[in-house]
Amino acid sequence: MINIKVVYILWLREMKRFFRAKSRVIGTLGMPLFFLAFLGFGFRGMPIPGLAEGVGYIEFLVPGIIGMSMLFSSMFAGISVLWDREFGFLKEIMVAPVSRVSIVIGRIAGGIMTSLFQAILILSISILMGFKITGISSLLWAVVFLILISATFIGLGLIFASRMRDIHGFSLIMNFIIFPLFFLSGAVFPFDNLPGWVRGLSYIDPLTYGVDGLRGALIGISSFPLIYNFTILVISSVAMVLLGTYFFEKSEYV
Repeated sequence: MINIKVVYILWLREMKRFFRAKSRVIGTLGMPLFFLAFLGFGFRGMPIPGLAEGVGYIEFLVPGIIGMSMLFSSMFAGISVLWDREFGFLKEIMVAPVSRVSIVIGRIAGGIMTSLFQAILILSISILMGFKITGISSLLWAVVFLILISATFIGLGLIFASRMRDIHGFSLIMNFIIFPLFFLSGAVFPFDNLPGWVRGLSYIDPLTYGVDGLRGALIGISSFPLIYNFTILVISSVAMVLLGTYFFEKSEYV
């Protein structure tokens, strides 16, 4: 049974930890903003094969960089589990008379909110750089996709964090997984330009549908129908959260 109070307390703890660590906020924004600035201005005005007619590279790039931010911040949310185990906090809450499902949902909710905050910051900065949103409804759809992307990869990060004990090993494994997911998604270039066998890998990457859904929501142009991207992400987010919960329940933290 889900304990709402436990979920709220863990969500609030994650929010306080995030906003109190100013360096963490700045650090998580650094790479996305560098990608956005250097790639956006560097390739602006250049003909990019595969771009839809009338779409500039900055319009194409912004949803991809936002998706990258969600991927990085969500996957590394799992490292907080390892830190909590290292300092004994996790053991304390695990022996409390609350369900582990409530603990997982609280962590996921906190991770989604912090990731969403970062994505909104990047979107706000991109608007100052000339990116235009088609309307309020497009922004609401974008938020839906951001939540689904975050839930998917927080669940995936939780799976690895539940099976590992070494913080440094977790970081190395995450980098090994994150960059292929990022580049296969078509975040910085149209994945239609990829060779056929590589493009096949893109189709099994959940971030592909997240980035494409964000483009469809924000600029009105996507490779797949918006509802198709939404359906795939709902399935992947539910699957990853359930798997993350399962592995968390089966793990030993004493």
